[in-house]
Formats: sequence, structure tokens, C-alpha cells
Amino acid sequence: MIKEIAWDTFKNTGDINAFLEYKQIQNLEQGTQEIQEIQKITNMNVKNINNMSVNKYNNLS
Repeated sequence: MIKEIAWDTFKNTGDINAFLEYKQIQNLEQGTQEIQEIQKITNMNVKNINNMSVNKYNNLS
């Protein structure tokens, strides 16, 4: 919502500060998406490590 308001304000007024606010919000959204992707990868790696540990323990029994 804020992103849309900032973009509309820039389009209607040409105010560079509104455009810069729009770009900041856009960058934050992209950063959030990247962090979520990293968390998914990290969680998959942790699950794989846990599975490997369980398998190793089961093979020793």
C-alpha cells in the first residue's frame, strides 16, 4: 500500500523524495524475498544433516 502511494505521488508530482521512498520499499521487499529463500535453503540443509545423523545411527545399531 505504501509502495503504491509513493509511486502515485511521484507520478503525480514528480517529487524525487517520493520516488526514493518507492525505491527503498522496493529494495526492502526484494531483500525480504532473498532472506526467505536463504532460510528455505538453510532449513533444507539442516533437515538433510539431521537425516544423515539418524541414518548413521541406525546403521550402527
